[in-house]
Amino acid sequence: MVENRPFLTFLTHFVLILGVIVVVFPVYLAFIASTQGPSDFLSGVVPLLPGSHLMENYGQMLTGGMSRAGAPPLWILLGNSLLMAIIIAVGKITISIISAYAIVYFRFPFRLLAFWLIFITLMLPVEVRIVPTFKVVADLGMLNSYAGLTIPLIASATATFLFRQFFLTIPDELMEAARVDGSGPMKFFRDILLPLSRTNIAALFVVLFIYGWIQYLWPLLITNDSRYYTIVMAIKRLAAVADSDPQWNLVMAAMILAMLPPVLVVILMQRLFVKGLVETEK
Repeated sequence: MVENRPFLTFLTHFVLILGVIVVVFPVYLAFIASTQGPSDFLSGVVPLLPGSHLMENYGQMLTGGMSRAGAPPLWILLGNSLLMAIIIAVGKITISIISAYAIVYFRFPFRLLAFWLIFITLMLPVEVRIVPTFKVVADLGMLNSYAGLTIPLIASATATFLFRQFFLTIPDELMEAARVDGSGPMKFFRDILLPLSRTNIAALFVVLFIYGWIQYLWPLLITNDSRYYTIVMAIKRLAAVADSDPQWNLVMAAMILAMLPPVLVVILMQRLFVKGLVETEK
């Protein structure tokens, strides 16, 4: 039983509110900056209230982009990032859940060796294997393509491990009962395992969507065609231009627009996301 101590209650709420302020205040400043005019920050005074250029700045970035940065309209970049994030998230979940199902429920030679080989790849991030991966993608003619943006990032040892650990918690009696009822391997997978994995899939989708959305190094390496730029790449190009010709209001507008899709995904899937992370009874 938790004791009701007013001081501890005040202290915990104070720390929580302080943490929220620390996290939210930079985002608030970015939004304020995105509503200002191009010269409002040159005075060195940071305004704390929204300006009158909100619609102008956001409209310019969405429809016209920033020509001096070589960036197309942001709606194209947002679409590229959205497509990349969805393909990576769905691809990782699909491959991982099938791999975990095969490792747990099928008996074949070197089954555990296959799992540990997959697990060891956790120690090899994209940056370590980026040169040979780029060589393979280039030889296959996938530079400046959505396939090149997504396929090399689809495999996921983390998701395979998480699905394997979840499948190990499912009682063997459930599989035996399905077998007695005449269910084959795919029917057992489709009708029993997938519904039971719904919260895990939702939690992983949120994490993997954000992982795909914030990719910077890989898209930067394999794309030099502005039609395939992602929103994170565009923000870097905008910031580089802003060093010599400050237009931070447009840069901040792009940053706010780049934040919206991940935030919406988290909000819409919040219940399943939290449930998938904390649920222990299956």
